Amino acid sequence: MTLAFAPSARSSVGVEWELMLADRASGQLVGAGPEIVAALADETAGERFTVTGELLTNTVEVTSGVGGSVAEAMRDIADAVDLVRGHADPLGVDLLSAGSHPFAQWFDQRVTDKTRYHTLIERTQWWGRNMMIWGVHVHVGVEDVAKVMPILGALTAYLPHFQALSASSPFWAGERTGYASNRALVFQQLPTAGLPWPLGTWSEFERYVDEMARADVLADETEVRWDIRPAPRWGTIEIRVCDGMSTAAELAAIAALAQTLVESFSRALDAGRPLPTLPPWYARENKWRAARYGLDARIIVDADGRQRPVAEHLAEELERLSPVAADLGCAGELAGVGAILRGGAGYARQLAVADAADGDLRAVVAHLVDEFALGRASA
Repeated sequence: MTLAFAPSARSSVGVEWELMLADRASGQLVGAGPEIVAALADETAGERFTVTGELLTNTVEVTSGVGGSVAEAMRDIADAVDLVRGHADPLGVDLLSAGSHPFAQWFDQRVTDKTRYHTLIERTQWWGRNMMIWGVHVHVGVEDVAKVMPILGALTAYLPHFQALSASSPFWAGERTGYASNRALVFQQLPTAGLPWPLGTWSEFERYVDEMARADVLADETEVRWDIRPAPRWGTIEIRVCDGMSTAAELAAIAALAQTLVESFSRALDAGRPLPTLPPWYARENKWRAARYGLDARIIVDADGRQRPVAEHLAEELERLSPVAADLGCAGELAGVGAILRGGAGYARQLAVADAADGDLRAVVAHLVDEFALGRASA
């Protein structure tokens, strides 16, 4: 199978943000997604951004256009959110984002009426019906298909960094899970989800997709649901490991980290330097540690098995990436990573709110709604 990799501008960036829809009075999820998406169809037709439905009717996804900078992509996101809010407000529907809803139950949710979603649920059954998860996806353009799989391999070592920074699903169906990102471990139950296979070249990826299609595992490459994957139709690498993030400032920080890492690896390849990779058994352990402990995790940072606190390693990487961020015009957004390290990730804020409210998870929903509206961490 031949998969054409679309032309794209080097280190361009695009962002996708999955948003929950909650009843303003109760905090419960509401299935207003199809109504909102349909109502906005004409208004979004000529825009750079999109507003679309997702697996469950309690969700809408806002997607930026191709940004030359993180700031440009985030302006698209802000415009899309404003449009969605303008229609949701009169319905008594609040917007929020996190990796999971603190107390919603899967059996109360409805699947969006699309063939692809019904097919997914029919195949995956209980696990598919439990996909009450929300995430963030960041696309970064790669100008040469030969770079894609080497960069993807190098980025795999940074998946725990992204996961720890974005972790925001400490509750599941009303229970405290003990995990910073319960979403990470739920999502990997789907076929073709989880960590990417260590494929070194584009032809190896083409072979993988071809063999999986012939075995009726997937219909095409869009059903590869790895935590990080090539997106051939857009000419990008797509980082998909992140939990939904409750604030625009954190979303911008994650996008800047993705953009600067991809550009730094692209420059290394241009200079003829090989990119570092982790053995897959270390990558698997790192994913579990980041899901369990978030920013308190100790992760494996090289092929020799050396371990470092993920927050400490991130702080060092910010220094290394600072000149790249300056070149790309995203230094301000990348500084937001430092703000998360200092103030805590979403899971920690949610736990603090729950503790202060004697375990009342409606307070956590209210906190998430407030943070989303504010655009930055409130505690």
